[in-house]
Amino acid sequence: MLRPAHCARLALAVQEPFSGDRVCCRSFLALGSVRGFPTAIGPPMNLLDPQGPVAAANSTILVDSVFIMLVIVVPTIIAILAFAFWFRASNPKARFQPGFVYSGRVEMVVWAIPALTVILLGGVAWIGSHQLDPAAPVPGTGSPVRIQAVSLDWKWLFIYPDQRIATVNALTVPAGAELNFQLTSSSVMNTFFIPQLGSMIYTMNGMVTRLNLRADNEGKLQGLSAHFSGDGFPDMMFDVNVISPLAFPDWVANTAKTDAVLNEESYTKLMQQGVERGRPVYRLADPRLFDLIATQHIPPGPGPEFTSGAGRPHSGGHDAR
Repeated sequence: MLRPAHCARLALAVQEPFSGDRVCCRSFLALGSVRGFPTAIGPPMNLLDPQGPVAAANSTILVDSVFIMLVIVVPTIIAILAFAFWFRASNPKARFQPGFVYSGRVEMVVWAIPALTVILLGGVAWIGSHQLDPAAPVPGTGSPVRIQAVSLDWKWLFIYPDQRIATVNALTVPAGAELNFQLTSSSVMNTFFIPQLGSMIYTMNGMVTRLNLRADNEGKLQGLSAHFSGDGFPDMMFDVNVISPLAFPDWVANTAKTDAVLNEESYTKLMQQGVERGRPVYRLADPRLFDLIATQHIPPGPGPEFTSGAGRPHSGGHDAR
């Protein structure tokens, strides 16, 4: 059995060859995030403790779907136990009917209840998926904050083009403000997900996806990549710091005082494969940097390479990324 302590050691062993245990590790973390257990890397990520309107709607859909399914699951379990008890060999009242073939009433019950369940689940999913369109506006207080996110191997880059700053593996946002995300990838496809804010969405090289969120309460949250992308995948997590709207301008001003500058040259060094243990910050030299990345003016990274023979293709095929 893979215990949390094993999971923590596996998550830190980012230079080791790929192995199935490390995939199990991330699966354990994902399970912990759903149940609200503290993970080995950061604070808990509880899907049932939403901190924004999108996550609250996602949580409602999840709970409603579970209850709808329980309407058929619970009676089915009860019926199995009741039938087994009533038709036991020691019950003389139970009637054995070997000639029984068809009953319209039984057929109606057997088909009507599952059909209603499917219709209700389909309705909840269809309505919810349209209401929670990732690009739909999420009105908030104050001015919206524009954030450009780039998934690297294996770290997250957050660019604030209007504030002319950038951060790595740390996302700081004001509480109550609408957050307008533009997302892309430096190499392979990845997934951006903040469980307590909602709406998992893909990042892909050469294109831009859009996501609008809002964090209602101040505090520390955790975000992660939910799509396997190579050996450093277990550590591809980031902090989400939700601060007061009054404190956000001060944070921007302090961050802008850094000596580190993010331009094409420093970005090329940053995108090299590796796990970033710190939380570096930068002054943004060119607010068009994200556009240069998304349009592939800056060449994409090579993507993960095989570090052992376990996952190497048997044929001589090329990388289909």
